[in-house]
Amino acid sequence: MTKYGAKILEIVSASRSHMTAEEIFHVLRQTYPSVVLATIYNNLNRLWLEGLIRKVSVEGMPDRYDRIQRHDHLVCKSCGRLLDIDLGDLTAQLEEIAGISILSYDLKLTYLCEECRKKISTKGM
Repeated sequence: MTKYGAKILEIVSASRSHMTAEEIFHVLRQTYPSVVLATIYNNLNRLWLEGLIRKVSVEGMPDRYDRIQRHDHLVCKSCGRLLDIDLGDLTAQLEEIAGISILSYDLKLTYLCEECRKKISTKGM
């Protein structure tokens, strides 16, 4: 693994904020000022393909990157805010329902965050 890859893995694994490639780029530039954005994308893709990080895709939003530890996500339908939620490991239950062996799953629950609910209720007044 390259020095950039190792540092990117460290940044993503330590973060709980579901960072975009650009956010990771800004953090990495503090250590490696000459790094370019293409290096970030190449290393993120490699880390994701190797199963060392998770890529969280939400329609209409840039991909975000997350630690590999088992957890699920709440996604605000309005603003795209992404929050972790621990529903436990549902693999056995999903395998029983589907009747097949499941390698992994990515559960995203859609909701409206408090800020967006407030905006909607304010507009309705």
